[in-house]
Amino acid sequence: MKYLNTIILLIIALASYSQNLVSNKEIDEQIWKPFMKSFGNGDDATFQSLHSKEVIRVVVDGNEIYGFDEYFKPVPDSIKIKDAIFEKSIEIRHKKRVSSAEKAFEIGYYKTTYKNIKTGKSISGYGKFTVLLKKENGFWKIAMDADANEGTNEKIFRTGKKVE
Repeated sequence: MKYLNTIILLIIALASYSQNLVSNKEIDEQIWKPFMKSFGNGDDATFQSLHSKEVIRVVVDGNEIYGFDEYFKPVPDSIKIKDAIFEKSIEIRHKKRVSSAEKAFEIGYYKTTYKNIKTGKSISGYGKFTVLLKKENGFWKIAMDADANEGTNEKIFRTGKKVE
């Protein structure tokens, strides 16, 4: 009987683990790959579409919290012109991922890089993120996104698992 209980627990654990892997792959395809791509090419419409209309955005270092409309308020033309001289990219790495069929919680690190098109010089910045995701109409959406620097650097960033 003890042997049978052990086998049943092992089967349940493996089923749960494989469900988490399926969810993570689906989340990467629906959230993180388009997130990184749209961030890099300035595709604001796609970037916004990855977020729930009820998103809560927390900028921990700035003591700021926003809803969807505040987070995605239009960017002034003067900033768009300044940003036009830079190529930008973001890389995501995960430290912890917990998911079910409809909800997910993730902690990880990001690295943003801005390269000056005229000079070729680049600068990178790092941070730690925490997100809550939920499925809406069959698609994953970012429901809460919080980030802070927390002393994150290249060494800490590299401890996370890269989105493939």
